[in-house]
Amino acid sequence: MYGDTAAGRRRVAQLREQGGDIRALAARLVSQAEAVPWHGKAADAMRERIKERATHLRVAAAHHETAAESLARHLAEVDTLKDAIELRSRKATTLVEDARTRLGEAGEGATPDDTDAVLLAFDPPPAGHKDWLTVTLPGL
Repeated sequence: MYGDTAAGRRRVAQLREQGGDIRALAARLVSQAEAVPWHGKAADAMRERIKERATHLRVAAAHHETAAESLARHLAEVDTLKDAIELRSRKATTLVEDARTRLGEAGEGATPDDTDAVLLAFDPPPAGHKDWLTVTLPGL
């Protein structure tokens, strides 16, 4: 199987939490700077600089959220493909087993038809492998 999507989803949650922490830090910095009992040009310059830095922190937080959303979309696609692999694998297994049953019921020395011959000759990819997505078999 490809990708541990549970681990990826934990990372999505971490990225979102970090983004929230960064936003909270930005708000706290601005609040603390505003609360300093210092007045004058230097104080005003410090407060303005803190506001600018807080803006940069909010941008970083937004990047965390963007990364989390991108990773979440990727993980959803991985899950979709893993489900498709599993479905195709099960269906192919059933088709091959049915062909074996038909050949067995036909008796010793029986020759399979063309469709069953293809199914009986099928060499499946490893379980969960992406090659299942490109397998072509009659009835699949």
